[in-house]
Amino acid sequence: MLSKKIVDRINLQINREMYSANLYMAMSARQSETGYLGIANWLMVQYHEEMFHAMKFFNYLIDQSASPVVAKIDAPEITTAEVKKTFEHVLEHEKFVTGSIRELLELAIAEKDYATENLVRWYINEQVEEEKNATEILQNLELLGDNKQALFMINIELGKRVVTIPVDFTNLPPAVTP
Repeated sequence: MLSKKIVDRINLQINREMYSANLYMAMSARQSETGYLGIANWLMVQYHEEMFHAMKFFNYLIDQSASPVVAKIDAPEITTAEVKKTFEHVLEHEKFVTGSIRELLELAIAEKDYATENLVRWYINEQVEEEKNATEILQNLELLGDNKQALFMINIELGKRVVTIPVDFTNLPPAVTP
């Protein structure tokens, strides 16, 4: 049985993951408006990943006979359509999420909640990948400078990203799978 502290903290993380999904969807819309459809695609795939992350926590609570609480999700504020600034925001946001996941892991360890610890370690590894992806894109953008042709090529490359996680959340496997 999960402690109230763990349930509350997981519910907070569900909210943060759903906010992340909304943030990426809003960023995708902004990039679509400016004609960067490949970058918009990359961001929309990221939206799906964040929703998957939220649902993995949601299902974990249900599997543990705890109640998920879907709270109000704040509207993300997108202040730029510039590609480099967008990915700087992506990296900054992913670092925030990494910190949030680490706090949850620390709580699970303190509570000696080994099942939650096991689940959260999956997210720790996922965050390494999330930050790496954003960092690599930013490094490529930095190398390119203001070269419009190179930005066009990155747009094409990022447009090749496809969703590789489930997007139908009605039949997800149990949350504590490897």
